[in-house]
Formats: sequence, structure tokens, C-alpha cells
Amino acid sequence: MINLALYHPQIPQNTGTLLRLASCLGIHVDIIRPCGFIFNDKKLRRAGMDYLLSSDYEIHDSFEKFFEKYSADRRLIALHVGEGTVEHWKFQYESDDILIVGSEHYGFLPEHLAQINCRVKIPMVPQRRSINMAISAAIVVSEALSQLKLFPD
Repeated sequence: MINLALYHPQIPQNTGTLLRLASCLGIHVDIIRPCGFIFNDKKLRRAGMDYLLSSDYEIHDSFEKFFEKYSADRRLIALHVGEGTVEHWKFQYESDDILIVGSEHYGFLPEHLAQINCRVKIPMVPQRRSINMAISAAIVVSEALSQLKLFPD
């Protein structure tokens, strides 16, 4: 099944929202430290509500430890705007892909982005900076699950 990874998340509400989404869709979440908040933050709990109790997640102390665990047998897909990206709806997802959203403040460190297999983007109206990280992840997760017919019954 597709995984969702949060790379250096900074805003607890986004993390809580994505843990809630993942719980509802039966998706595993990998959280890659450092985080910009304490994991039991009140804002995280408010956004995740009681879904946090049923969330399937793992916290990795660094990108290197996350990469070591998954890179040998899973494709890592970055949600990224920039060189080498393809529109999210044109990309052909596979059932064991890991979709990685970057930090809300800086995206990905260049040395980590260089290690990720593929990059997808959500096309936007020109002169707009970005879509909220949690909403971006939801859009791409939805597309991947739809292509693969993996939505829960």
C-alpha cells in the first residue's frame, strides 16, 4: 500500500490533519525528523482528533534512517515544484510508492531531494507561491489511490 512521508514537518496542524487523513484511508505515515514542534503538541492533537489513536505511523530520527529503511525496495516520490517534475495526474503510481511532502518552510534539503527517485507537482495558476502542504498531500494521495483503485471499500 502507498505510504505518505512528512519530511521535516513544521506545522503541527498539518501533521495532525494528515494523520487523520491517513487513518481514514488506511495509509501508513512516516514522519522524518526534525519536526518544528513537540509531537504531543495541543494543535496536532486538535487537528488529528481521536484519529491519532488509530493512525499507523512511524517517526524516523533522520532522513538517512528513513532512506536506509525504504530506498532499496520502494520508490520515493517527492511532491516538489521545480526541475524534473511531472504533473501529479500524469505520473504512473505503483502500489508500494512512498509519497513525500517537504517541509512547509523550505521543502527539501538539496542533498536529500537528490536521493529521491521521482518528483511530481500540482499545476497551479501562475504567480501563486504554494498550496498548503496537507492539502497538496491529500490531492496527490487521492490521485495515486484512484489510479491504483486502492480506496477503502
